[in-house]
Amino acid sequence: MYGVSPENIIISGFPLPKENIGADKNILISDLARRVVELDPNEKYREHYQALLKGAIKAKPKNVVSPLILTYAVGGAGAQKETGALILDRLAPAIREGKVGLNLIAGNRDDVKKYFEEAIKESGLKINQGVKIIYDSDKIKSFRKFNDCLHDTDILWTKPSELSFYCALGLPIIMSSPVGSQEDFNREWLISVGAGVDSLDPEYVAQWLTDLLASGRLARAAVDGFLNAEQMGTYNIEKLIEKK
Repeated sequence: MYGVSPENIIISGFPLPKENIGADKNILISDLARRVVELDPNEKYREHYQALLKGAIKAKPKNVVSPLILTYAVGGAGAQKETGALILDRLAPAIREGKVGLNLIAGNRDDVKKYFEEAIKESGLKINQGVKIIYDSDKIKSFRKFNDCLHDTDILWTKPSELSFYCALGLPIIMSSPVGSQEDFNREWLISVGAGVDSLDPEYVAQWLTDLLASGRLARAAVDGFLNAEQMGTYNIEKLIEKK
């Protein structure tokens, strides 16, 4: 459409962070093996898809008893930060009981960080006691902190922005309302590959999140994203550059 010659266009795949993948996907597979257990407390998914899991993950799921970690990411302009505060408030009892952990992604936006700090104070919780704010004033450092927190993340909640493609890391995506036509397309794509689930009313997240976990739906979304989305874009781009 823009006049670029077809021979100059190379499909690399999504350029996802190498620290979340590993050259032979060993990091990604280890994280996913742990995550599937957390997302499938009643073993509904694992009972029906044992053969698929053995073939796809090639790692024994780790029966680690730990809180379910939900990571909520606002948009780059701070969009939908109020939803993050509502999720925090509704999940506060489960956070206090150690059943759920919550990461609030503020990126490099100081205003969003302060907003979340106030929300945590109002909820009666304390930072780094079941709830964390992932933030750094330096944008590159904030990206690294975000990538690091994904190792322990079980569910990524975000609007279907560019973070949609992080489903390839075996992260089930709970989708807030799209903002813009490109996010409408991303939402359709996430649903088509089986990795995305539309958010229900955040007011009642404590109820419907429990139902999603009990059914194994989020475990399936995690594995579907891993199987159906491309992870190796960064490595592919490096190989192309080396050839140049």
